Amino acid sequence: MHVLVHGGAGSDPDEPVPRQAVLDEAAETGAATSDPVDAVEAAIHVLESSPRFNAGVGSAVQSDGNIRTDAGIMTDDRAVGAACSMPSVEHAVSVARVVMEETPHGFVSGEHAVSLAEAFDVETGVDLWSERTREKWAETEADRPTDGVASELEWIQNQYGQTDPGGRDEASGRETDTTEQTETGSRDGDLDHDTVGAVAFDGEHLAAATSTGGRWLALAGRVGDVPQVGSGFYCSPAAAVSATGAGEDIARVTLSRRVARHVERGLDADAAAELAIDEFAELTGSTAGVIAVDSSGTLGSAFNSSMMQTARATKR
Repeated sequence: MHVLVHGGAGSDPDEPVPRQAVLDEAAETGAATSDPVDAVEAAIHVLESSPRFNAGVGSAVQSDGNIRTDAGIMTDDRAVGAACSMPSVEHAVSVARVVMEETPHGFVSGEHAVSLAEAFDVETGVDLWSERTREKWAETEADRPTDGVASELEWIQNQYGQTDPGGRDEASGRETDTTEQTETGSRDGDLDHDTVGAVAFDGEHLAAATSTGGRWLALAGRVGDVPQVGSGFYCSPAAAVSATGAGEDIARVTLSRRVARHVERGLDADAAAELAIDEFAELTGSTAGVIAVDSSGTLGSAFNSSMMQTARATKR
């Protein structure tokens, strides 16, 4: 079993060494299984249970002070499952697997996804707050608006640092320098793109999965790229891919599908990842990262952010 995992593409983490240890554990845990779907689920479980990542425990907080988790999973026969906007669900990847294997659907959301989790013994009612997220949320208390949606949206725009692909600030309408925003952190710096993902190959079959707590201070109910097939995750007979980074832009260019398409056209997973990230940067001016494994067992990764920690493991 070949397994490659990532812990998100974003700014340099405060404690990279212990984060890397968790990633190494996740890769080894996944590689110890005998099936690619089991492998990506087991690997992501380790990451969802660590408060060092923006998935499961320690997930990002949305504008209303609630945490909602999302995930997607897919196999090389294009079976797919996704679940989103789930409060108090640590192992979102397991709910996505339930959607894939136990329902005729591809995507279930909100309270209905939580009910589905309960029906299939995926734990719900979990406290997803960590010490880090409680402290970070408390820092926003003085600035949080209390006088309606319009004020909330203005506040979110200022916190979120969102620009359109052409570099226009959506809050003010003025032209902005996307590179400067990335470097100063208003777009990428402290927004914790610590989404987690895994890809696996057992010599015959492939699987990919991605899990997240979303973006810090996003509008309540916002759903990013992670549970969208072809964006935050994708798998075909050619390659399995997981993406991380600026979610809206990843979805706009279907980044994971783009990587797989390059493999289908003859590149190996590593070259396909590099090309897709170059294209992504040119198209959006944003930062992202991808991991991939192809049907030859080649593992690949690429990112254009300050950091993307990964880990790989192989067991025969």
